Amino acid sequence: MKIFAKIRFYWGAFVISFIVAAIMIPLITIFPKYKGKIMHNLNRVILFFMNVKVKAYGQRDEKANMFIINHQGIMDIIALEAIEYTHFSWVAKKELFDTPWFGYLLKNGDMISVDRENKAGLIKLLKDVKESVEVKNRAVAIFPEGTRSATQELLPFKAGTKLVANKLNLRVQPIVITGSKYALNEHNKTAHSGTINVHYLEAFDIKDAPKDWYERVQERMKEKIEEEYEKGIER
Repeated sequence: MKIFAKIRFYWGAFVISFIVAAIMIPLITIFPKYKGKIMHNLNRVILFFMNVKVKAYGQRDEKANMFIINHQGIMDIIALEAIEYTHFSWVAKKELFDTPWFGYLLKNGDMISVDRENKAGLIKLLKDVKESVEVKNRAVAIFPEGTRSATQELLPFKAGTKLVANKLNLRVQPIVITGSKYALNEHNKTAHSGTINVHYLEAFDIKDAPKDWYERVQERMKEKIEEEYEKGIER
């Protein structure tokens, strides 16, 4: 019933907010050397309390240093962090760094901010990604759509991701996540127990890729999303 889905949403929002604000942020601030492990483990705790499971498909490429991911909501990040073992540099819009709690998480987690309203924002993004990959040895996770999709459809990709990947000759791996919006829908404020599916698609080196690689990735990710929902994956 919809009333229970509403209750589950507010329970999920409470669980996420409490663990992030009261546990995750203090711990990564006190123990910065272990911030990756702390975030992975606590995201698993969040999923446990929300009764949500994660299943991974495909091969995670060990040499990939940029992950291109579709975006439906906060559960995308929670699910991927829960099954990962390396500390990603997530790219997020600058405004999120100024929000209560999550802003501190992004700052203390040493994530990358991008200012879309500033023409110099792309130059800063390029510099920050380069530092993350070459100096910090941290792969970058980015949502090429630039914002959350209100539906399950893949939104058009922004140009910035392609430019950065091309300039730095990165090794790219697309990731398709489905079921996350069913687990927690921030648009209609409902939530359900269930499974979030994470599909690692084939990785490739930019230097060996065709000029239209970005468009091909978008089309492949779109096809994978449709394949999932044709199988009856909850939207």
